[in-house]
Amino acid sequence: MATTPTTYSISDLAREFDITTRSIRFYEDQGLLKPQRKGQTRIYNLQDRVRLKLILRGKRLGFSLAETGRLFDLYDADRSSKTQLHTMLELISEKKKDLQQQLDDIQVVMMELSSAENQCLDALERINQTIEG
Repeated sequence: MATTPTTYSISDLAREFDITTRSIRFYEDQGLLKPQRKGQTRIYNLQDRVRLKLILRGKRLGFSLAETGRLFDLYDADRSSKTQLHTMLELISEKKKDLQQQLDDIQVVMMELSSAENQCLDALERINQTIEG
């Protein structure tokens, strides 16, 4: 039975999450990860691993690193989590609104592209009829 390690190297995390060590160092520079140091070696614990997973999930969902950092700060400052949950709900609501606007914009562009495509097809059909006729 394999046991879960309690510490990770930067290359362990990079390999596990399929990202570069440079990305991990960037998240550290942004204050999102705070590994221990043993000389020049970074030693990441389970909390760092979970935070990295949340950072990457947040990125996929469209959350900025600043928004993710804000949630981490709230969690670190207020373990009661009520404030964190209200903030998370606010961020989710904002993100849903942004995504809905993007979806609406995409639908408008798709209609405009379809219209332009139909105009081009009609013009080609007229040209072909002129040439054949």
